[in-house]
Amino acid sequence: MKISDLIKIGLRNLNRRKARTLLTVMGVVIGTISIVVMISIGIGMKKNYTQQVMELGSLTTITVNSSGGYVDDKGNYTSFKTEPMNDELVSKIMAIPHVKVVVPLITTSAYLTSGKYETNIQMYVIDSSYMPTMEFPGVSMGNLPTPENNKAIVFGSDALMNFYNPYSRNYDSKQIDITKDKINFGFNPWQYQMDPKKKAFSIKVDQYAILEKANNYEFDYFGYMDINYFRHLYQKYVSTLKAEERKKALSAVANYSNLKVTVDNFKNVEEVQEAIDALGYQTDSLAKLMAPMLSTANMLQMVLGAIGAVSMLVSAINIANTMIMSIYERTKEIGIMKVLGCLVRDVKKLFLFEAGMIGLIGGVVGITLSYIASWAINKFGGPLFQALMSTNYMYNPENSKFSDIPLWLPLVAAGLSMLVGILSGYYPARRATKISAIEAMKTDG
Repeated sequence: MKISDLIKIGLRNLNRRKARTLLTVMGVVIGTISIVVMISIGIGMKKNYTQQVMELGSLTTITVNSSGGYVDDKGNYTSFKTEPMNDELVSKIMAIPHVKVVVPLITTSAYLTSGKYETNIQMYVIDSSYMPTMEFPGVSMGNLPTPENNKAIVFGSDALMNFYNPYSRNYDSKQIDITKDKINFGFNPWQYQMDPKKKAFSIKVDQYAILEKANNYEFDYFGYMDINYFRHLYQKYVSTLKAEERKKALSAVANYSNLKVTVDNFKNVEEVQEAIDALGYQTDSLAKLMAPMLSTANMLQMVLGAIGAVSMLVSAINIANTMIMSIYERTKEIGIMKVLGCLVRDVKKLFLFEAGMIGLIGGVVGITLSYIASWAINKFGGPLFQALMSTNYMYNPENSKFSDIPLWLPLVAAGLSMLVGILSGYYPARRATKISAIEAMKTDG
């Protein structure tokens, strides 16, 4: 039998029993929708977790902290590491395999004023020669500081948005335009006692750089400045303090506050982090934070996929039932085909083709409806997912895509539905080949 004849006969047989074919196809459609939509929800949640964690920083960065829950030589808990965080520690960490660069930081608070408005922002003080290694987003305005010209202060894209008037009744806010409004830079005036005979330290910001929006908290809301320029300004600030306060102020910035360690690959972050922990320092990384979240998302994806697989199993049983019923109804037709010289393998191919077509048609229709269902979930599913994930502080449903269908998923679903159809039709097809032509001719129908 030619392939073209086999296709014509198979499609004619499916068309001849429209109602039964339609009901069987609907079973495959439901199974396909279940698998595609369930897996797409798991993929969407995993992408949301990854995206929201990446907004907090880089996944290949480890932060080494000088403060935290440390234990001193006497076994007492203390807030700070007794050993100083200095260049010697930087060299030790640089010697750890897979470490690309170690950036020492001093963390401080900058006090900015513009007329009657003011704000405080977190500042990272680093050697400007390290700035090219910080993976900054693009600069929308100005230039980053360099060792030759280190007086530029870098502001995140949203760092200047929260100026407010502390003397107004409702704390009126204002978004400062650095190109039009004068901004003065200083240090926290309440951290140390000022010398009443001296004027509070502040300097006009003449050189600056504004980073592009990066959807990364540290790059969008923090400020950055060169360490040598910082020490120059800080020395002037210290000179305005009371004599007994100056030593405390200088010791607060004598050593590094944090180290930013960049690892060559996301997969090596845990290994490097364990090596730094072995040195006796506490570390944080977004990769470590994200690991249990991804594990939960993977488990959820497997559970949802299993639910979809059950639906597909039911459709497979439905296909097998339909094909067996078809054999009983077409017993005489099978006998006539054999009498006319049709080969046994052609009879088998015919039934496998019909079962495969049921699976393929159901799969294609199911995939199409899955895209519609995915769109509806993303459009209207916000309140439901917000209620389901209310206990997870890291999950932000705003602007989230709850269902995401990658290109490979519909292709796999179409292939799977066709394969399910063929496998479900294998036993009926094999049974059809064993029907005796003589006995088949005696049957009615």
